[in-house]
Amino acid sequence: MSTIKKNIVANFVGSGWGALMSLAFVPLYIKFMGIESYGLVGIYVSLQSIFGLLDMGISTTLNRELAMRMPRLEKTQEMRNLVRTLEIVYWAMAITVGVVVVGISSPIVQYWVKPVVLPRSTVYQAILIMGGIMAFQLPLRFYSGGLMGLEKQVMLNCINIFFATMRGLGAVLILWQISSTIQAFFIWQLCLSILNVITVRTFLWENLPKTGARSHIQKNLLFSVWRFAAGLTGISLASLMLTQTDKIILSKTLTLEMFGYYTLAFSMAGSLMNFIGPISSALFPRFSRLVSINNQIELNAIYHKGCQFLSVIILPPAIVVSLFSSEILLLWTSNPVIVKNSHVLVSLLTIGVALNGLMYLPFLLTLSYGWTKFGLYSDIIAAITLVPLIYFLSTQYGAVGAAIGWIILNSGYVLICIQVLHARLLKGEQWRWYVNDVLCPISPALIIALIWRIFIPNEISRYALFAYLSGVSITTLLASIIVNPFSRLFIIDKLFKLKIFFGNKSIVEK
Repeated sequence: MSTIKKNIVANFVGSGWGALMSLAFVPLYIKFMGIESYGLVGIYVSLQSIFGLLDMGISTTLNRELAMRMPRLEKTQEMRNLVRTLEIVYWAMAITVGVVVVGISSPIVQYWVKPVVLPRSTVYQAILIMGGIMAFQLPLRFYSGGLMGLEKQVMLNCINIFFATMRGLGAVLILWQISSTIQAFFIWQLCLSILNVITVRTFLWENLPKTGARSHIQKNLLFSVWRFAAGLTGISLASLMLTQTDKIILSKTLTLEMFGYYTLAFSMAGSLMNFIGPISSALFPRFSRLVSINNQIELNAIYHKGCQFLSVIILPPAIVVSLFSSEILLLWTSNPVIVKNSHVLVSLLTIGVALNGLMYLPFLLTLSYGWTKFGLYSDIIAAITLVPLIYFLSTQYGAVGAAIGWIILNSGYVLICIQVLHARLLKGEQWRWYVNDVLCPISPALIIALIWRIFIPNEISRYALFAYLSGVSITTLLASIIVNPFSRLFIIDKLFKLKIFFGNKSIVEK
C-alpha cells in the first residue's frame, strides 16, 4: 500500500475514533455537569478559534516546507533548523495566549456570558483553566503539522487515538467518581494537553532526518517563509471573522443554556470535519511535492480523485443528518428537550459544514502553489459582504438565523470561488469539479435519502429506528459510491479483488 493510501486510512481511523470519543460522551457530560456547563465548552471552543489566529499559518507552513524539502538530502540540516526556529516562535505565542486568556477572564465573566444556574465564580475558574489548556494545545498544532509534512500520519493518528480515548473516557470517569464540576472537566483536559504536546514533540524530533549536528535557530529561514505564513495569517483572520461571528454574537445574546444547545448542534454538525481532515491532511503534502517538481498531470489526477472521494465521504452522511436530525438526536441523547431545541440547528449547520468541506481540497491546492492571496481576498470580500448579514440574522432570529448565515456564506464559496480558482490553476477543470466531483456523488444519495424520509413510520421503537437509520446511511453511501466513477472502480479493484491491469497498473492506479 502506498504512503498516501496508508495516511488516508490512518487519518480516517484516527479522526473517526476522535469523533466517536467526542460525540459519544456528550450526553454524559451534560448529564453530570448540566447544559450550562457544556455551554462553557462552547465558549472554550470559540476562544480557541480566536487565539488560534496567533498560529499565523506557521503549522501549515511547517507542513508544506518539510514536505517540499523531504526529497532533497542537502536540505536535511535545514529541516531541523527550520523546526527549531519556528518552535521557539510558536512557544512564545502559546505562552502569550495563556496569559491573555487569564487576563481577560474577569471581563468575560462580568460582561459577556450569561449564566443562570452556575455561580460566576465557577465560570471564572473555568476560564482560567482554559487559558492553561490553550497554552499547550496551540503548540500541539505545530508539532502535528510537522509530522504531517513528513507523512508520518500513521504514527500521529496512533497518538491521537490514545489521547482522544483518555480525554473522553477519563473525563467521564472523573465527573462520575470524583467531581461533577466544569472545573474538574477542564483540569483533566489540561493534564492531557500537557502530556499530548510532550509526546508529539518527541516523535517529531525523532523522525526528522539525522545529521549528527545540533539544530539551531536560523533567522534567514524565517525570512524565507514569512510571506507564505503572513498570507495564511491574513486568511485565518478573515476566516475567523466569518466562522466565529455567529458564536460570538450568540454567546452574548443567548443565555448560557441556549448557547449550550447551539454548541451541541455545532458539535454534531462539525463531526463531518472528521471525514474531511483525513483526506486533506494526506493530500496536502503530496500536492506540495508535485507542485515543487512541476508534475501537472499527476497533480490534476490526484486532485480530482481526492475531490470525488471527499464528496462521497461527506455528502451522504450530511444528507442523512440533515433529513433525520430529530431521530438521530433522540437516539444519541434520549432527551426530548435537547431534540426540540437543537434539531433544526443541526440540519442547517450540517448543510453549511458540508459546503465548507467541499472547498478544502481546492483551497489546499492554492496553498500548495503558495497562492495565499486567493484565500485572503475571497475571505475579505466575504467578510465585508456577509458578516453584517450574519450579524443581522443572529440578532433578529437567534441561533437559527446564525445557521442560515453559515449556509449562505459557504454557498458563495462553492458557486464563486471555484470559478476564480480554476481560472488560474488547473484551468478549465471547474466543470469537471462541479459535475464529476460533486453532482454525481450527491444526486443519488439525496434521492435515496428522500425516499427513506417519506416512508419513515410515525411510531417506531428505539431499536427499529436505529435499524432504519442504518439502512438509510448504508444505501445512500452505496448509491453515491456506485455512481461516482473513481469510488466504483476502487470498490471493484480493491474490495472485490477483481484486478484488471493495463500494463502493470490496476484500474485505480491507471
